[in-house]
Amino acid sequence: MLKRKPTRTVYVKGIPVGGPHPIVIQSMTNTDTRDVGATLGQIERLEGAGCAVARLAIPDVDAVAAFKSIKNQTKMPLVADIHFDYKLAVAAIEAGADKVRINPGNIGGAERVEAVIDAARSASIPIRIGVNAGSLEKHLLDRYGSPCAAALAESAVSWLAFFENKKFDNVVLSIKASDVLTTVEACRALAAQTDAPQHIGITEAGTVRSGSIRSAVGLGVLLAEGIGDTIRVSLAGDPVQEIYAAREILKSLGLAAGPTVIACPTCGRTQVDVAQVAERVEEMVSGMAGSVKVAVMGCAVNGPGEAREADVGVAGGVGEWLLFAGGKVLRKVAAGEVLAELEKEIRLFIKTY
Repeated sequence: MLKRKPTRTVYVKGIPVGGPHPIVIQSMTNTDTRDVGATLGQIERLEGAGCAVARLAIPDVDAVAAFKSIKNQTKMPLVADIHFDYKLAVAAIEAGADKVRINPGNIGGAERVEAVIDAARSASIPIRIGVNAGSLEKHLLDRYGSPCAAALAESAVSWLAFFENKKFDNVVLSIKASDVLTTVEACRALAAQTDAPQHIGITEAGTVRSGSIRSAVGLGVLLAEGIGDTIRVSLAGDPVQEIYAAREILKSLGLAAGPTVIACPTCGRTQVDVAQVAERVEEMVSGMAGSVKVAVMGCAVNGPGEAREADVGVAGGVGEWLLFAGGKVLRKVAAGEVLAELEKEIRLFIKTY
Protein backbone atom coordinates (compact mmCIF):
# COMPACT_ATOMS: atom_id res chain seq x y z
CA MET A 1 0.00 0.00 0.00
CA LEU A 2 1.41 3.39 -0.98
CA LYS A 3 2.08 5.85 1.82
CA ARG A 4 0.25 9.14 1.31
CA LYS A 5 1.82 12.46 2.21
CA PRO A 6 -0.02 13.82 5.28
CA THR A 7 -2.24 16.78 4.39
CA ARG A 8 -5.02 18.60 6.14
CA THR A 9 -8.63 17.98 5.15
CA VAL A 10 -11.08 20.35 3.51
CA TYR A 11 -14.66 19.55 2.62
CA VAL A 12 -16.49 20.10 -0.65
CA LYS A 13 -20.17 19.72 0.19
CA GLY A 14 -19.34 17.01 2.70
CA ILE A 15 -16.77 15.24 0.53
CA PRO A 16 -13.42 15.17 2.35
CA VAL A 17 -10.37 16.14 0.32
CA GLY A 18 -6.98 15.43 1.87
CA GLY A 19 -5.86 13.71 5.03
CA PRO A 20 -6.43 9.95 5.16
CA HIS A 21 -9.44 10.10 2.86
CA PRO A 22 -9.71 8.43 -0.58
CA ILE A 23 -8.42 10.43 -3.52
CA VAL A 24 -11.31 12.35 -5.08
CA ILE A 25 -11.93 12.08 -8.82
CA GLN A 26 -13.27 15.18 -10.50
CA SER A 27 -13.92 16.52 -13.97
CA MET A 28 -15.11 19.67 -15.72
CA THR A 29 -18.15 20.00 -17.93
CA ASN A 30 -17.51 21.15 -21.48
CA THR A 31 -21.08 22.15 -22.25
CA ASP A 32 -22.07 25.81 -22.30
CA THR A 33 -22.94 26.36 -18.64
CA ARG A 34 -25.74 28.65 -19.77
CA ASP A 35 -27.40 25.60 -21.37
CA VAL A 36 -28.87 24.22 -18.17
CA GLY A 37 -30.34 21.05 -19.68
CA ALA A 38 -27.19 20.01 -21.51
CA THR A 39 -24.99 20.72 -18.50
CA LEU A 40 -27.25 18.81 -16.12
CA GLY A 41 -27.25 15.89 -18.54
CA GLN A 42 -23.46 15.83 -18.63
CA ILE A 43 -23.21 16.07 -14.84
CA GLU A 44 -25.54 13.06 -14.57
CA ARG A 45 -23.33 11.06 -16.95
CA LEU A 46 -20.20 12.06 -15.04
CA GLU A 47 -21.76 10.98 -11.77
CA GLY A 48 -22.75 7.64 -13.27
CA ALA A 49 -19.15 7.06 -14.36
CA GLY A 50 -17.79 7.69 -10.85
CA CYS A 51 -17.09 11.43 -10.77
CA ALA A 52 -17.32 12.90 -7.26
CA VAL A 53 -17.02 16.64 -7.99
CA ALA A 54 -17.83 18.61 -11.15
CA ARG A 55 -16.36 21.97 -12.13
CA LEU A 56 -18.28 24.42 -14.34
CA ALA A 57 -16.95 27.41 -16.26
CA ILE A 58 -18.47 30.76 -15.26
CA PRO A 59 -17.63 33.24 -18.04
CA ASP A 60 -20.37 35.83 -17.38
CA VAL A 61 -23.41 36.77 -15.29
CA ASP A 62 -25.74 34.65 -17.40
CA ALA A 63 -23.60 31.64 -16.52
CA VAL A 64 -23.94 32.54 -12.83
CA ALA A 65 -27.74 32.47 -13.15
CA ALA A 66 -27.57 29.13 -14.95
CA PHE A 67 -25.16 27.80 -12.32
CA LYS A 68 -27.69 28.59 -9.60
CA SER A 69 -30.41 26.73 -11.50
CA ILE A 70 -28.12 23.74 -12.06
CA LYS A 71 -27.09 23.73 -8.41
CA ASN A 72 -30.72 23.44 -7.38
CA GLN A 73 -31.24 20.39 -9.61
CA THR A 74 -28.28 18.15 -8.73
CA LYS A 75 -26.73 16.65 -5.63
CA MET A 76 -23.27 16.65 -7.23
CA PRO A 77 -20.84 19.04 -5.50
CA LEU A 78 -20.20 21.88 -7.95
CA VAL A 79 -17.11 24.03 -8.32
CA ALA A 80 -17.35 27.43 -10.02
CA ASP A 81 -14.36 28.06 -12.29
CA ILE A 82 -13.49 31.74 -12.60
CA HIS A 83 -10.91 33.61 -14.61
CA PHE A 84 -10.21 37.38 -14.60
CA ASP A 85 -13.42 38.72 -13.00
CA TYR A 86 -13.50 38.44 -9.20
CA LYS A 87 -17.10 39.69 -9.16
CA LEU A 88 -18.17 36.49 -10.93
CA ALA A 89 -16.46 34.46 -8.22
CA VAL A 90 -18.32 36.35 -5.51
CA ALA A 91 -21.61 36.00 -7.41
CA ALA A 92 -21.05 32.26 -7.92
CA ILE A 93 -20.47 31.84 -4.19
CA GLU A 94 -23.72 33.67 -3.51
CA ALA A 95 -25.39 31.36 -6.06
CA GLY A 96 -24.45 28.35 -3.97
CA ALA A 97 -21.07 27.12 -5.24
CA ASP A 98 -19.60 24.36 -3.09
CA LYS A 99 -16.10 25.56 -3.97
CA VAL A 100 -14.56 28.16 -6.27
CA ARG A 101 -11.43 27.88 -8.36
CA ILE A 102 -9.46 31.01 -9.14
CA ASN A 103 -6.03 31.74 -10.53
CA PRO A 104 -4.93 34.60 -8.22
CA GLY A 105 -2.38 35.63 -10.83
CA ASN A 106 -5.08 36.69 -13.30
CA ILE A 107 -7.93 37.77 -11.02
CA GLY A 108 -6.82 41.40 -10.76
CA GLY A 109 -4.71 41.95 -7.66
CA ALA A 110 -4.60 41.35 -3.93
CA GLU A 111 -7.71 43.37 -3.02
CA ARG A 112 -9.85 41.40 -5.45
CA VAL A 113 -8.48 38.09 -4.21
CA GLU A 114 -9.32 39.19 -0.69
CA ALA A 115 -12.89 39.93 -1.75
CA VAL A 116 -13.23 36.33 -2.95
CA ILE A 117 -11.71 35.08 0.31
CA ASP A 118 -14.24 37.09 2.34
CA ALA A 119 -17.14 35.69 0.33
CA ALA A 120 -15.87 32.11 0.67
CA ARG A 121 -15.34 32.57 4.39
CA SER A 122 -18.92 33.77 4.81
CA ALA A 123 -20.23 30.78 2.86
CA SER A 124 -17.86 28.31 4.60
CA ILE A 125 -16.60 26.88 1.32
CA PRO A 126 -13.05 26.18 0.12
CA ILE A 127 -11.09 27.94 -2.59
CA ARG A 128 -8.86 26.15 -5.04
CA ILE A 129 -5.75 28.24 -5.66
CA GLY A 130 -4.82 27.48 -9.23
CA VAL A 131 -1.40 28.19 -10.65
CA ASN A 132 -0.51 27.22 -14.18
CA ALA A 133 1.96 28.11 -16.87
CA GLY A 134 -0.49 30.38 -18.64
CA SER A 135 -1.32 32.59 -15.67
CA LEU A 136 2.01 33.01 -13.93
CA GLU A 137 2.69 36.48 -12.54
CA LYS A 138 4.84 38.78 -14.68
CA HIS A 139 7.50 39.37 -12.02
CA LEU A 140 8.10 35.62 -11.77
CA LEU A 141 8.28 35.23 -15.52
CA ASP A 142 10.78 38.09 -15.65
CA ARG A 143 12.91 36.53 -12.93
CA TYR A 144 12.87 32.92 -14.08
CA GLY A 145 12.54 33.56 -17.81
CA SER A 146 9.85 30.89 -18.26
CA PRO A 147 7.05 29.17 -16.33
CA CYS A 148 9.47 26.57 -14.94
CA ALA A 149 8.75 24.30 -11.98
CA ALA A 150 10.48 26.58 -9.49
CA ALA A 151 8.49 29.61 -10.66
CA LEU A 152 5.19 27.74 -10.46
CA ALA A 153 5.92 26.43 -6.97
CA GLU A 154 7.00 29.86 -5.75
CA SER A 155 3.79 31.39 -7.03
CA ALA A 156 1.65 28.77 -5.25
CA VAL A 157 3.55 29.10 -1.97
CA SER A 158 3.36 32.89 -2.14
CA TRP A 159 -0.39 32.89 -2.66
CA LEU A 160 -0.89 30.30 0.06
CA ALA A 161 0.96 32.62 2.45
CA PHE A 162 -1.32 35.48 1.36
CA PHE A 163 -4.43 33.39 2.10
CA GLU A 164 -3.09 32.25 5.47
CA ASN A 165 -2.19 35.83 6.35
CA LYS A 166 -5.88 36.59 5.83
CA LYS A 167 -6.68 33.76 8.29
CA PHE A 168 -8.12 31.58 5.55
CA ASP A 169 -6.74 28.04 5.27
CA ASN A 170 -9.75 26.34 3.68
CA VAL A 171 -7.83 25.88 0.44
CA VAL A 172 -6.74 23.29 -2.11
CA LEU A 173 -3.59 24.01 -4.12
CA SER A 174 -3.11 23.15 -7.76
CA ILE A 175 -0.10 23.48 -10.03
CA LYS A 176 -0.51 22.37 -13.63
CA ALA A 177 1.46 22.54 -16.83
CA SER A 178 1.11 20.72 -20.13
CA ASP A 179 4.66 19.44 -19.71
CA VAL A 180 4.72 16.32 -17.55
CA LEU A 181 8.13 16.79 -15.95
CA THR A 182 7.48 20.46 -15.15
CA THR A 183 4.24 19.51 -13.40
CA VAL A 184 5.87 16.69 -11.45
CA GLU A 185 8.78 18.85 -10.28
CA ALA A 186 6.51 21.74 -9.29
CA CYS A 187 4.10 19.52 -7.34
CA ARG A 188 7.01 17.86 -5.54
CA ALA A 189 8.38 21.25 -4.54
CA LEU A 190 4.97 22.37 -3.33
CA ALA A 191 4.36 19.19 -1.33
CA ALA A 192 7.64 19.72 0.50
CA GLN A 193 6.54 23.15 1.74
CA THR A 194 2.94 22.78 2.90
CA ASP A 195 0.37 20.37 4.28
CA ALA A 196 -2.42 21.89 2.19
CA PRO A 197 -4.19 19.28 0.02
CA GLN A 198 -3.20 19.19 -3.64
CA HIS A 199 -5.29 18.82 -6.76
CA ILE A 200 -3.08 17.26 -9.43
CA GLY A 201 -3.37 16.92 -13.18
CA ILE A 202 -1.61 17.54 -16.47
CA THR A 203 -3.32 20.50 -18.10
CA GLU A 204 -4.08 20.45 -21.83
CA ALA A 205 -2.93 16.82 -21.83
CA GLY A 206 -4.35 16.05 -25.27
CA THR A 207 -6.80 13.61 -26.83
CA VAL A 208 -8.23 10.57 -25.09
CA ARG A 209 -5.38 8.42 -26.41
CA SER A 210 -2.34 10.65 -25.96
CA GLY A 211 -3.74 12.63 -23.04
CA SER A 212 -4.53 9.51 -21.04
CA ILE A 213 -0.96 8.31 -21.48
CA ARG A 214 0.61 11.64 -20.50
CA SER A 215 -1.72 11.92 -17.51
CA ALA A 216 -1.01 8.36 -16.41
CA VAL A 217 2.73 9.02 -16.50
CA GLY A 218 2.60 12.33 -14.62
CA LEU A 219 -0.10 11.46 -12.11
CA GLY A 220 1.32 7.98 -11.64
CA VAL A 221 4.68 9.39 -10.58
CA LEU A 222 3.13 11.85 -8.13
CA LEU A 223 0.63 9.41 -6.67
CA ALA A 224 3.30 6.76 -6.23
CA GLU A 225 5.23 9.32 -4.17
CA GLY A 226 2.16 9.99 -2.03
CA ILE A 227 1.36 13.37 -3.59
CA GLY A 228 -2.20 14.22 -4.61
CA ASP A 229 -5.54 14.33 -2.83
CA THR A 230 -7.86 14.96 -5.76
CA ILE A 231 -7.24 14.44 -9.47
CA ARG A 232 -8.50 15.33 -12.90
CA VAL A 233 -7.38 13.72 -16.14
CA SER A 234 -7.81 16.60 -18.60
CA LEU A 235 -8.77 15.27 -22.03
CA ALA A 236 -10.09 16.84 -25.22
CA GLY A 237 -13.51 15.29 -25.81
CA ASP A 238 -16.22 13.71 -23.70
CA PRO A 239 -15.31 14.35 -20.04
CA VAL A 240 -16.77 10.97 -19.06
CA GLN A 241 -13.60 9.50 -20.58
CA GLU A 242 -11.64 11.46 -17.97
CA ILE A 243 -13.36 9.53 -15.20
CA TYR A 244 -12.59 6.15 -16.73
CA ALA A 245 -8.93 7.11 -17.12
CA ALA A 246 -8.69 8.48 -13.57
CA ARG A 247 -10.22 5.33 -12.10
CA GLU A 248 -7.77 3.11 -13.95
CA ILE A 249 -4.80 5.21 -12.80
CA LEU A 250 -5.91 4.98 -9.18
CA LYS A 251 -6.74 1.26 -9.36
CA SER A 252 -3.38 0.48 -10.95
CA LEU A 253 -1.67 1.92 -7.85
CA GLY A 254 -4.04 0.32 -5.35
CA LEU A 255 -5.51 3.70 -4.47
CA ALA A 256 -9.08 2.88 -5.45
CA ALA A 257 -11.30 -0.16 -5.38
CA GLY A 258 -13.18 -1.57 -8.33
CA PRO A 259 -12.95 -4.21 -11.04
CA THR A 260 -9.80 -4.39 -13.18
CA VAL A 261 -9.81 -6.08 -16.58
CA ILE A 262 -6.59 -7.47 -18.02
CA ALA A 263 -6.26 -9.01 -21.47
CA CYS A 264 -3.50 -10.78 -23.34
CA PRO A 265 -1.98 -8.93 -26.32
CA THR A 266 -2.75 -11.99 -28.52
CA CYS A 267 -0.41 -13.92 -30.79
CA GLY A 268 -0.50 -16.40 -33.67
CA ARG A 269 -2.23 -19.00 -31.47
CA THR A 270 -5.25 -16.74 -30.88
CA GLN A 271 -8.45 -17.87 -32.57
CA VAL A 272 -10.94 -15.53 -30.89
CA ASP A 273 -11.50 -11.76 -30.87
CA VAL A 274 -9.90 -10.98 -27.51
CA ALA A 275 -10.14 -7.21 -27.90
CA GLN A 276 -13.87 -7.27 -28.56
CA VAL A 277 -14.61 -9.59 -25.63
CA ALA A 278 -12.36 -7.59 -23.30
CA GLU A 279 -14.13 -4.35 -24.22
CA ARG A 280 -17.50 -5.94 -23.53
CA VAL A 281 -16.24 -7.23 -20.20
CA GLU A 282 -15.03 -3.71 -19.29
CA GLU A 283 -18.51 -2.39 -20.05
CA MET A 284 -20.02 -5.19 -17.97
CA VAL A 285 -18.02 -4.46 -14.85
CA SER A 286 -17.92 -0.66 -15.13
CA GLY A 287 -20.79 -0.18 -12.70
CA MET A 288 -19.83 -2.91 -10.25
CA ALA A 289 -18.49 -2.27 -6.77
CA GLY A 290 -15.79 -4.33 -5.17
CA SER A 291 -12.27 -5.23 -6.22
CA VAL A 292 -11.88 -8.11 -8.66
CA LYS A 293 -9.27 -8.76 -11.34
CA VAL A 294 -10.79 -10.23 -14.49
CA ALA A 295 -8.66 -11.75 -17.26
CA VAL A 296 -9.59 -12.22 -20.92
CA MET A 297 -7.03 -14.53 -22.52
CA GLY A 298 -6.79 -15.66 -26.12
CA CYS A 299 -5.25 -19.08 -25.64
CA ALA A 300 -7.11 -21.94 -23.98
CA VAL A 301 -3.83 -23.83 -23.60
CA ASN A 302 -1.69 -21.28 -21.76
CA GLY A 303 -4.24 -18.61 -20.83
CA PRO A 304 -5.29 -19.81 -17.36
CA GLY A 305 -1.68 -20.26 -16.25
CA GLU A 306 -0.49 -16.95 -17.65
CA ALA A 307 -3.32 -15.15 -15.84
CA ARG A 308 -2.87 -17.02 -12.57
CA GLU A 309 -2.99 -13.77 -10.58
CA ALA A 310 -6.48 -12.98 -11.88
CA ASP A 311 -9.45 -13.71 -9.65
CA VAL A 312 -11.71 -14.78 -12.51
CA GLY A 313 -11.14 -15.13 -16.22
CA VAL A 314 -11.84 -16.75 -19.54
CA ALA A 315 -9.52 -18.20 -22.17
CA GLY A 316 -10.70 -18.59 -25.76
CA GLY A 317 -10.64 -21.63 -28.00
CA VAL A 318 -12.45 -22.72 -31.15
CA GLY A 319 -16.18 -22.48 -30.45
CA GLU A 320 -15.77 -22.51 -26.68
CA TRP A 321 -14.03 -20.79 -23.79
CA LEU A 322 -12.47 -22.03 -20.57
CA LEU A 323 -13.78 -20.31 -17.46
CA PHE A 324 -11.15 -20.22 -14.73
CA ALA A 325 -10.42 -18.74 -11.29
CA GLY A 326 -7.02 -18.35 -9.73
CA GLY A 327 -5.40 -20.15 -12.64
CA LYS A 328 -7.58 -23.26 -12.25
CA VAL A 329 -10.16 -24.25 -14.87
CA LEU A 330 -13.75 -24.30 -13.61
CA ARG A 331 -15.57 -25.44 -16.74
CA LYS A 332 -15.99 -25.05 -20.48
CA VAL A 333 -18.65 -22.67 -21.83
CA ALA A 334 -19.99 -22.12 -25.33
CA ALA A 335 -18.88 -18.97 -27.15
CA GLY A 336 -22.39 -17.53 -27.06
CA GLU A 337 -22.61 -17.95 -23.29
CA VAL A 338 -19.17 -16.75 -22.25
CA LEU A 339 -20.15 -13.24 -21.14
CA ALA A 340 -23.17 -14.37 -19.13
CA GLU A 341 -21.22 -17.15 -17.41
CA LEU A 342 -18.29 -14.86 -16.69
CA GLU A 343 -20.59 -12.26 -15.16
CA LYS A 344 -22.03 -14.89 -12.82
CA GLU A 345 -18.56 -15.81 -11.57
CA ILE A 346 -17.54 -12.16 -11.18
CA ARG A 347 -20.60 -11.35 -9.10
CA LEU A 348 -20.07 -14.50 -7.03
CA PHE A 349 -16.48 -13.52 -6.35
CA ILE A 350 -17.45 -9.97 -5.30
CA LYS A 351 -20.20 -11.32 -3.03
CA THR A 352 -17.91 -13.91 -1.47
CA TYR A 353 -14.85 -11.75 -0.96
